[in-house]
Amino acid sequence: MVISRPGIPVQVRRGFWLRVREGSSVDAAADAVGVSRVTGWRLFARCGGVISDLTSAVGPVVHHRQLSLDERHQIAALRHAGLRPAEIARMLGRHRSTIGRELARNVNGEGKYLPAAANARAELRSRERGQRASPRRLARCPRLAQEVAARLAAGHSPQQISHRLRLDFPEDDVMRVSHETIYQSIYVQGRGELRRDLASHLRTGRSLRKPRRQHQAYRQAQSQRGKQRIKDMVMISERPPEVADRAVPGHWEGDLIVGSLSKSAIGTLVERHSGFVQLLHLPDNHGAVAVQEQIINAVHALPATLWKTLTWDQGIEMATHPQITAATGVEVYFCDPHSPWQRATSENTNGLARQYFPKHTDLSVHSKEDLDRVAALLNNRPRRRLNWATPAEVLARYCPGQQTSSVAFTP
Repeated sequence: MVISRPGIPVQVRRGFWLRVREGSSVDAAADAVGVSRVTGWRLFARCGGVISDLTSAVGPVVHHRQLSLDERHQIAALRHAGLRPAEIARMLGRHRSTIGRELARNVNGEGKYLPAAANARAELRSRERGQRASPRRLARCPRLAQEVAARLAAGHSPQQISHRLRLDFPEDDVMRVSHETIYQSIYVQGRGELRRDLASHLRTGRSLRKPRRQHQAYRQAQSQRGKQRIKDMVMISERPPEVADRAVPGHWEGDLIVGSLSKSAIGTLVERHSGFVQLLHLPDNHGAVAVQEQIINAVHALPATLWKTLTWDQGIEMATHPQITAATGVEVYFCDPHSPWQRATSENTNGLARQYFPKHTDLSVHSKEDLDRVAALLNNRPRRRLNWATPAEVLARYCPGQQTSSVAFTP
């Protein structure tokens, strides 16, 4: 089945899907082959974001990386006509770096590009690579493959795994693998050293879903959320400046992720300095009193020095914020209306949590133990901004010897 619109050259479609297979984003793959990002997303959506057989998408595949002799003759003609490498790349459906490397390798001392000679040199390099070929790293190292598979199953990204292995096995060179190799081992045909089903644990692993019309009751509930003015709000503009730079711990952001028809919810609390997450169990009621009780419990689960401020949106569930401050000493600040970027850490955390608690589902079916398990998984994911430490490791530095049995530090 052909998954592209008529008129898009086979070479362009092939290049697009090969780049997606190798881990590029849809936008990056579209840019690389010279089509618009809208066209790229259209190609991606036509097959739900998953191509199991490249031939079904773009026709028979010759060698997808090596330029053909015909393409080299076209490069020579277009270069003679005065076109720049980027323009040649767009016309051939190749990445401009491919054309740039081809010219850099094969222009002679007189500034001429000879396609036949360039093709002969490329074939020689290909034969030499074939002679040097050896089994791929994860196929050669079962212990490494097992470790990578376990971390993928725990929700870690290939990049997180690659960097974290260096920290966890500093003296063991065997336990080294690039994130590109992990992606290729999952997706690329003939390189399946890792189980294909592990792709479902990647944030982009699910197939695309068509937009669904929101139920009228859901839309009404969302439109009412926050319409009732909360009394005595202290706005984010009055929040201490030290909160913004994440330099010190103790400043939190919070929100609700809401289930089907707004009948169920889970509260999310995230500490800005470390990214440490606590999830609030709200199976039957996510009104102001229920949210207040859960926040107070969460505050008391950690040392008082780790709770200084809490930033929330203007949802009516925070109507009892004075009682929260009175019970905990935590100052509550409110974002401006329709300004989710003022709680960027919370918004990102909600996206991570949605991997485990999908939209349009009943969130009341999840027990407190389920929430603690998910929080522990999130808190033990390495983060780039923490130099590949985990949120749990960073927060633990500030509460040595503290009893944390009520907080999910470990999965």
